[in-house]
Amino acid sequence: MYKKFVPFAVFLFLFFVSFQMMENPYTLDYIGAMKKDAVTVTASRDPLYEELLQKAPQYEVKAQNARIDQIWKSIPGYNGLKVDIKKSYEQMKKNGEFQENDLVYEQVKPKIHLHSLQPEPIYKGHPDKPMVAFLINVAWGNEYLEKMLPVLQQHHVKATFFLEGNWVKNNPELAKKIANEGHEIGNHSYNHPDMSKLTTGRISEQLDKTNEQIEKTLDIKPKWFAPPSGSFRKAVVDIAAEKGMGTVMWTVDTIDWQKPAPSVLQTRVISKIHNGAMILMHPTDPTSQSLEALITKIKEKGYSLGTVTELMDETRLVK
Repeated sequence: MYKKFVPFAVFLFLFFVSFQMMENPYTLDYIGAMKKDAVTVTASRDPLYEELLQKAPQYEVKAQNARIDQIWKSIPGYNGLKVDIKKSYEQMKKNGEFQENDLVYEQVKPKIHLHSLQPEPIYKGHPDKPMVAFLINVAWGNEYLEKMLPVLQQHHVKATFFLEGNWVKNNPELAKKIANEGHEIGNHSYNHPDMSKLTTGRISEQLDKTNEQIEKTLDIKPKWFAPPSGSFRKAVVDIAAEKGMGTVMWTVDTIDWQKPAPSVLQTRVISKIHNGAMILMHPTDPTSQSLEALITKIKEKGYSLGTVTELMDETRLVK
């Protein structure tokens, strides 16, 4: 009788334990934590793990806060790097020795961000970020836009197009084509006035009217504003900021409106290219002829090409 009862009692005990674990998720969490602790304890006894812990700090790169520069005004922040100990250890265990190439990093965000700063114009991205951006101001030049768009698409380059509100009203289909091909859309005033000479009321009107036209046509709310001819005063920057837009300038100018020879335009740009550069251009004949060569030469120099938003992003580029 006793021998028959033992298996049944064992069955009941195991059933009860299993039921308790299903009913109490904390039991499972506890077991999982125990296993994790066991792995950590095991790793900590490994000389390779200890070596990794000792060397990891020397590979750390500190995050850089966004800041206001006396000359370049608003400068975005840039993520730092920290060694992911667990993933790096798992990678190194395969060879059983410490190797720099096996280090796995995680990015660390800065404490001060671009949006935290007082409104100031933006001339370039972070000086350590190997990316540049094309700023294409549009108030005319449709025939050249039609030539430039296929080149950008062919090379998988997204630019930031600053559109004049009146131009969008008169060219809705071309504006839609630019947006539909994935390019970023910015505000370039409504009818190209000298923003520095306008009253605050007229500044606000220019920005609002353009945003309304862009939202009506493209269902996009611009986050960047480019003053026509680069002319502005502090009130322009402040009012744009109140409307949720950063004021964008440039560091490299094609001066394409003077209609230089394509070779002159290309030399002018490539000789001045740098980390974080913002390259100003318009839909003109020399720019349309130079665009493919510019893209190729910029990439050959090791730079990525992105939109203003991508350039301002704190994410560190990983090769």
